[in-house]
Amino acid sequence: MNTTRPDFLAFGRPQFGDDEIAAVTRVMRSGWVGMGEETIAFEHELAGFIGAPHVVTVNSCTSALFLSLLALGIRPGDEVICPSLTWCSTANAALYLGATPVFCDVDEQTLGITSSSVLRAVTPRTRAVIAVHMGGLAVDVAALRASLPSHIAIVEDAAHALGASYPDGTPVGSSGNLTCFSFYANKNLSTGEGGAIALFDGEAAAHVRSLRQHGLSSDAWKRFTHPNAALVPRIEELGYKMNYTDLQAAIGRVQLARQTELAAHRLELARRYLDALVDIRPTLEFQAGVIATGHARHLFVLKLPTPALGMSRNDILMALRRRNIGASVHYQPLHTMPAYRASLRGKLPQTDALGERILTLPISAAMTSGDVDYVVAHLAEVLRDAADARVAS
Repeated sequence: MNTTRPDFLAFGRPQFGDDEIAAVTRVMRSGWVGMGEETIAFEHELAGFIGAPHVVTVNSCTSALFLSLLALGIRPGDEVICPSLTWCSTANAALYLGATPVFCDVDEQTLGITSSSVLRAVTPRTRAVIAVHMGGLAVDVAALRASLPSHIAIVEDAAHALGASYPDGTPVGSSGNLTCFSFYANKNLSTGEGGAIALFDGEAAAHVRSLRQHGLSSDAWKRFTHPNAALVPRIEELGYKMNYTDLQAAIGRVQLARQTELAAHRLELARRYLDALVDIRPTLEFQAGVIATGHARHLFVLKLPTPALGMSRNDILMALRRRNIGASVHYQPLHTMPAYRASLRGKLPQTDALGERILTLPISAAMTSGDVDYVVAHLAEVLRDAADARVAS
């Protein structure tokens, strides 16, 4: 029997080093820790990394999604199509505006939406589609755009997909759609919390910058650094308190510079998982393209053959957690939850099937190859015990 490790192996833990610590110290000593020149620099560097002319940072990807729909004019009575297999923020962004999220099915191999699944959910009230790049595998948004009427906007939920690329090899964020990123604690680029929107329209970017800061005509940094700026700025419209900070941006700039290194390590871990797991029986399946070029590998998702195991996905999950392995589920489909039942208009067979089978194994740039070996050994033991119990019964 494998010995249980004394510490809990988190599903996703950020990889911070001395450079991130030094960056935070530098900003703290500067005396300006709110949104200022560090945030502006991070936005410019991130724009260059993803190939978009404008990036606006905000306090979370949830806020990024909300502000994107708001900037597009989404209002009560409108419908926004999104997958049910996603985090609640995707649907909530529409609900916050009084719009209705309408769920569509996903592809069994990619776990993402397809043009055909979206088109089945389109109605005369559809105003937008939120394409979720699940786990870090990009949806083919060019094909989606070509299939949709021009009045239906596409917003990309790229919370998992910084560093990913579209099927044509261009970076996620460079499509021209409003694209939303997350810098939450477990993301590929982590600043503890935060998010960003990539935009291709300068006026829209300026609008979102105002909305993130109460609808003000200028932010505190401009008033501090420009003597001629209005001492009492105007509030142009109802806005929100959703700004980023220089403390976060200082971490983000270092993390962004390290993305090649961190991405290479995630690829190494994913390959190690794949090489070891292919020998486990019953046969396990994986999200398509998990070691392919273009996948950001934010998640490493298994699709368990639950009927053949004699053990439910949730029982396997809890068995791994008892062994201090932070396995998780990404995600329990939203349409199975009371808050979202009104958003289900038809059957979602692939989502329903995946909802009972998917299991996410820990993966992060902070993990070691030994951590992967530990997870694989204990998963094999759990599945072996389940098979033995099934035979005995």
